[in-house]
Amino acid sequence: MIRLRSPFLWILACTILIQTLAGQQPPEQKHKMTLQLLETPLSICRLGPNMAIPDWAAGNGEFLSITRTADELSIICSDTAAPREAKCERGWRALKIAGPLDFSLTGVLTSVAAPLAEAGVSIFAVSTYDTDYVLVRAENLDKATRTLSKAGHTVKRDY
Repeated sequence: MIRLRSPFLWILACTILIQTLAGQQPPEQKHKMTLQLLETPLSICRLGPNMAIPDWAAGNGEFLSITRTADELSIICSDTAAPREAKCERGWRALKIAGPLDFSLTGVLTSVAAPLAEAGVSIFAVSTYDTDYVLVRAENLDKATRTLSKAGHTVKRDY
């Protein structure tokens, strides 16, 4: 069973499946990206929408993302920074798409997400001003990097 964490990926996967069943080939990947594997295992944590940003999230590790919406406060931080009592999904690895990426580019995330969706690898995507990050579960990291390489992307593991 394929688990996709966003409606976008679900729609993309359905489109590819329909094209395949209809005998059509999916469009050629126009972006061949370079991705850098970050060294630090990450946790994706959820707090209440009105909670203050906790001290443990103020660290200056390799990757930190804090997003507040009306529904939640999401914090992505190193596994070691996330307290055990916090509601967190642990054991994620981040692949950083080489940037900076121009805001006018389209299809960059799709070029990475589509092959991973086809391979049954769930992702959690985070965008910043300069680039995109694709997080995969640590147990799926080898499958993800093989899939991305097969799709024509370059994955660097040097840290």
